[in-house]
Amino acid sequence: MPINALTKGSRLKRWSQSFTGQILIIMALGVASAQFISTTIWLRQLESDTEQNVREVSKHMAFRIAATVSYFTSLPQNYRHIVIDQLQEMGGTRFFVTLNKEEITINALPDSDLKGIVKNEVQSTLAKQLGIKNAKIQFSSPSDLHVINNQTLLMDLPERWGHHSLLVKPLTPPIIIIQIPINDKDWLYLASLMPDPYFLNNSSALTGDRLFSMAMSVITVLLLSILILRRITRPLATLARAAERFGQGDSKPIKEVGSMEVRNTAKAFNDMQMRIQRYLNDRERLFASISHDLKTPITRLRLRAEMLDEDDIRDAMIRDLEDLDMLVKGALQSVKETDIHENRIDINIVRMLKDMQSTANLHSTTLSVQGELRYPYFGKPLAIKRCLGNLVDNALYYGKNATVFIEDDEDALSIRICDQGPGIPIDKIDKVFQPYTRLTPDHSGHPGGMGLGLSIARNIARAHGGEVTLSNLPEGGLEATIWLPRH
Repeated sequence: MPINALTKGSRLKRWSQSFTGQILIIMALGVASAQFISTTIWLRQLESDTEQNVREVSKHMAFRIAATVSYFTSLPQNYRHIVIDQLQEMGGTRFFVTLNKEEITINALPDSDLKGIVKNEVQSTLAKQLGIKNAKIQFSSPSDLHVINNQTLLMDLPERWGHHSLLVKPLTPPIIIIQIPINDKDWLYLASLMPDPYFLNNSSALTGDRLFSMAMSVITVLLLSILILRRITRPLATLARAAERFGQGDSKPIKEVGSMEVRNTAKAFNDMQMRIQRYLNDRERLFASISHDLKTPITRLRLRAEMLDEDDIRDAMIRDLEDLDMLVKGALQSVKETDIHENRIDINIVRMLKDMQSTANLHSTTLSVQGELRYPYFGKPLAIKRCLGNLVDNALYYGKNATVFIEDDEDALSIRICDQGPGIPIDKIDKVFQPYTRLTPDHSGHPGGMGLGLSIARNIARAHGGEVTLSNLPEGGLEATIWLPRH
């Protein structure tokens, strides 16, 4: 998969997991669901109202049709054509009526629920009122409606004969045709429009305009939500960045702006920064005082111990004083190395590792570096150098040969240091990060002989928002991984 596609996918995933993204997704789903539910209810109600209206209109129309059929069938046969001719000459009648010698073939329109309601009402009314059960009821378009015979179209007739009663220009609503055999030779042909020419319109109520209106309502809500969320989340983003910087040793107060809850949170954060910074300053002064105050009495005790006559007691006291001096120096070193006061800059870690490689390869050890940085890492250079140096020194001390793998992307920098040493027992991996932890008693010549190297390395990585982990390699040896996020 292309890198650009992966990058876009990663950004989309981060956006969907953000507060703004989740609120917008919820708002979009909520508005769309509300629109869908309200539209569904509206369509059901519209459908119910339409069916009720069609049924009422059809009943009245069916009674008029029954009355017209009753009137023509009650006329003497010799008068029927005379009455029809007079009605056609007059024009403007409610129905178009003819007596035909044959059944007219109708190009019927497709059936629908509304057409079925009209047919059922007319059929049942004719059956109840006149006992007619053989009426043929169909709907046709006026453009291809045949009248009088199967060769004559409605459009071929003079306008006064049927145009006024069956055509509603410029509309072309369907026409209902009722054909009833009144004897062996004649068919009573009756055609009519419904009172409302739109009632049989099969077009969906969800027109393009209505869908566009629904989409615009969702977009409008989302745009307004974005404006509000940006106002709400901007102080939260500032607070998050400030908390991250503070965790990396950069303490700066933030502006107390935004809603009341956000202002209160910012104020509490600023107060917390001040208290923690005071604690750190007090801790640093405390260790400096301890260092100064302990050196003199330890030196005096060493001189007094050397003046003792008994060799065993003198040697035991001197060893105890050396252990005490080592513990004091180790504690001070741990504090100083993990709390290096320096500004963050762009660091070329590859060059830093290359320098370590050149130094290591001058001795009986071998260090190789694989991989490149996409761009420099922004951090504290001396602290990062100390962190990498401790891990590389451990790898070379225990494994003689080590390989550094650099894996970099836009989110984080990962550096794996693999050696060929004996590894670490599984139950001791977490323990070796504790200060003064040494797995082997002989550490002469090893820079981290006091058991502080891994503890210092992890503290430095965590101060940069990262982590240091250890794992045994399947083929033997240890892998130390330092993970540093890019912010």
